[in-house]
Amino acid sequence: MRTPQVWSNFWHFIAFGFGSGLAKKAPGTWGTLAGLAVLPLLYLLPLWAGITTIAFASLFGVWLCGRVAKDLGVHDHGGIVWDEMVGIWMTLILLPHTWIWWVLGFVLFRALDILKPWPISVLDRRLGGGLGIMLDDMLAGAIAATLLYILWQAELPFFNGLS
Repeated sequence: MRTPQVWSNFWHFIAFGFGSGLAKKAPGTWGTLAGLAVLPLLYLLPLWAGITTIAFASLFGVWLCGRVAKDLGVHDHGGIVWDEMVGIWMTLILLPHTWIWWVLGFVLFRALDILKPWPISVLDRRLGGGLGIMLDDMLAGAIAATLLYILWQAELPFFNGLS
């Protein structure tokens, strides 16, 4: 495995979440936090443009993560966190833009990404390259988004007050 050139290689810098993936402990969590830092920029866009941007970031991520993994000579280097950034954007784009939904989204997305329940685990085991790196986090983001959106729309007393 080669050493990432995060500070001298533009593609490594992006794939490593602007450096957040260099964290010694829990780089995926730090990458997710970096994704949260970018999220307000997506909220400035109309919803359709935010969703389009996330779709583009997902497709770009397949290429980016595959390229950087190949550069490093490893399937899925723990420091590659572009996938976590896209996953948290997917989780939160349709939810209210409040801190409590960010916390709920962060916790649920990270739990799904770390625990990798079925069908996330199947994608993680069976797919390689950039597609494999991206898809398990995208699925975790889609599942987290769906569950949280259902809670929001259910108008349960506790969750209804969180909007």
